[in-house]
Amino acid sequence: MTLALTIRLPQPDFRPKLRLGFNTRVAFNDKDGPAQGLRDGIALYQAAERLGYQSGWSYQRHFDHYLSSPLPFFAAVGQHTSRITLGSAVIPMRYQDPILLAEAAGTTDLLIGGRLELAVSTGATAAFDAVFGPVATDARTEAKRRQARFLAAVRGDVLHRVDGPGQGAPEGTELRVTPHSPGLAGRIRQGVSSVASAIHAAELGLSLITGTVQHGQDPGESFSDHQARIIQTYRVTWELLHGTKAPPVAVAASVLPGTTDELRDTYAAYDHERRTFGIAASRPAGALTPTARSNAPEGSQISPVFHGAPDQVAAAVLADPGIALADELVLFLPPGFGLPQNIRLLTDLAETVAPALGWSPAA
Repeated sequence: MTLALTIRLPQPDFRPKLRLGFNTRVAFNDKDGPAQGLRDGIALYQAAERLGYQSGWSYQRHFDHYLSSPLPFFAAVGQHTSRITLGSAVIPMRYQDPILLAEAAGTTDLLIGGRLELAVSTGATAAFDAVFGPVATDARTEAKRRQARFLAAVRGDVLHRVDGPGQGAPEGTELRVTPHSPGLAGRIRQGVSSVASAIHAAELGLSLITGTVQHGQDPGESFSDHQARIIQTYRVTWELLHGTKAPPVAVAASVLPGTTDELRDTYAAYDHERRTFGIAASRPAGALTPTARSNAPEGSQISPVFHGAPDQVAAAVLADPGIALADELVLFLPPGFGLPQNIRLLTDLAETVAPALGWSPAA
């Protein structure tokens, strides 16, 4: 049942949300195990598609109780869905072999009928270097190098010309990634958390998705105002460089409309936990406990949680300057929520708040 909302007046620069998505970590707990977590992840995408969601995103996280390899998961989800797009948000390029990733992405995209949307990033976690191996330069420079190689491979560029015998092909053969999926290169996004990364995305000609952690804000600048500045900078830079209108922008946000007293209490508790423990909040049973229990990494800030009755949530979202400028809203699902909680949240968002944002479900 769709609830009538009393707040329907967005700020003047509010863009209707043409797409509605969600972001899940595809978590699993020690009791049920990873196989059940993956099956629940597929069921979540199926439920979202039935509700009319246009996109579903999954976060890559290594060495914990979350999805570590999104592409085979998307290949499986694609066999159980027919319309919803399947996206990574995000894949850190520092830890990828760019050619192997391009091959896997092309294969996956062909299997799921051209519905893959990959969001990549150039961030890194220093602790992972011991596992993936050190690099000769700093992590971000290496990530950008691998990203450039990956983008060339996805485009179908020539990666090497056979220049002698004994290489498995006639001399002069041009080597490109196969299978090649036409159109995939146009569905690569940059996951950004700062103005600098937004400029870099525009320079690369990539679409944009912003996350729930940002850095590089001005003193006293709120998360929402900084997000708005990121999006505005991206669009201005794109138009200057390319002479065309920038592609649609997606933003991830915690939008939790409570349709019962119990749900409102649950979402308020999650908000308190997130403000207290930051990125360490809401973990499945057995997940690693972060040692740094701060609100966000040093110099960073995390997104607000919009919770309360549906009309209150709608009013807050409509007034948020960062979300106002986005074309797509991506619901960040609390990592500790199970399948029933997530489906209820997807349902309530689609039936209450989302219509007030100008959204219409996919046919």
